[in-house]
Amino acid sequence: MTAQPAPRRLSRATDGRPAAPVRIVHLGLGNFFRAHAAWYTDRAPDADDWGIAAFTGRSPATAVSLAAQDGLYTLLVRGPGGPLPEVVSSLSAVHPGDDLAALRDYFARPEVAVVTSTVTEAGYRRAADGGLDLTDDAVRDDIAALVADPLGGRVTTTPGRLVAGLLARRAAGAGALTVVPNDNVPDNGAMVARVVDDLAAAVDPTLCPWLEDHVSFVTTMVDRITPRTTDDDRAEVLSRCRVDDPETVPTEPFSEWVLSGHFPGGRPAWDAVGARIVDDVEPFEKRKLWLLNGSHSLLAYAGSVRGHDTVADAISDPTARAWVEQWWDAASRHLTLPPTDVAAYRHALLERFSNPAIRHLLAQIAADGSQKIPIRAVPVIAADLEQGRVDPGATRLLAAWVTHLRGHGAPVTDPRSLELRDLVAGSPREAVERVLDRLGLPRGPLCDTVAGQVDELENSHAPA
Repeated sequence: MTAQPAPRRLSRATDGRPAAPVRIVHLGLGNFFRAHAAWYTDRAPDADDWGIAAFTGRSPATAVSLAAQDGLYTLLVRGPGGPLPEVVSSLSAVHPGDDLAALRDYFARPEVAVVTSTVTEAGYRRAADGGLDLTDDAVRDDIAALVADPLGGRVTTTPGRLVAGLLARRAAGAGALTVVPNDNVPDNGAMVARVVDDLAAAVDPTLCPWLEDHVSFVTTMVDRITPRTTDDDRAEVLSRCRVDDPETVPTEPFSEWVLSGHFPGGRPAWDAVGARIVDDVEPFEKRKLWLLNGSHSLLAYAGSVRGHDTVADAISDPTARAWVEQWWDAASRHLTLPPTDVAAYRHALLERFSNPAIRHLLAQIAADGSQKIPIRAVPVIAADLEQGRVDPGATRLLAAWVTHLRGHGAPVTDPRSLELRDLVAGSPREAVERVLDRLGLPRGPLCDTVAGQVDELENSHAPA
């Protein structure tokens, strides 16, 4: 019997092309970025010219692990036909998020033309009005650090890192730069521009006109279901490839990236490998936020109340699927894309949600609801109200979130969890009244409908 070769670790010496020169800096070295923007960059025909220097968030662990394999990792595409592993080599350098010396160095290089970010909604430290939360302790610390030492102050937040890098770039005279956020936030380019400008104004008002002249902010819509890595994913790569890759990233076959804005310093040929460069992202953004992300949140809250753990489990439950279809009917009324495009997207979502090879945990999706519900549920409900309609198919998502906050289904993981716990105390109606007030929605018939649905969900039972 022939002995199996010993598992190997990924290495550029044996697996990948040489590291490309760094021309992109990325903030937020998570699974989604590695399944999406890093993957598009790796597949672009000019990939050899566009290496990425990526920085982690809080924990340095991913950077340490990836550095041990020269920035290479396996993307495990899990589709109905079986998993397909591929090695991604677009990460030319990886750093812990607190390596500010490296961050400033990259920003100061004239050849670096693009900064991308994937840090989730909460990471931008926004206030209720959408601007930077200047009362946030970490934001205040960043401002103080950069006022005291513009080119060496220690910062910890994403806006702080961006401004620290931009201060270094201005000092170096390095020229134009494009910032490309890839987070599920409406008009994310303008959102990041605002928090950066707010922080810059607080640190050094002379930076603001420089930003206007030298920095472009691109708006994007991103879509690819990418769950957390499990031991089963790593074992699959080991079995198929004889590669021991702790940084394996599982994902689905589907991927979409729509971008709108200017790239004065150039960009990879992402459009040659499926990305779309358009004049207006908003129609695609609404379709994705409402149909995919909205139904994901509905399944996360209502599906977990019914005893399900994953998206695939929940969508196979006829009751939960009917709730999703009702939500889609409500949201679709307010989309501007052609009805045939919307219908095709809904059909594709059902196939994606039903993919048993993707174990997308509802508890993961349920996190940070206070950041997600205002952009996934409220616009649809508000649009209905403007037409004189209260549709239970639209309001159930809000009711499911309230039910979740009241201790049913997936555990609550939210930066405002203590505040939210007090918000939903008391009877379902009292809880709904306070939530509607917080979200800027009227009470009246809407409160009656949502409170009734909360009561129904709290007394529902998991399917047999």
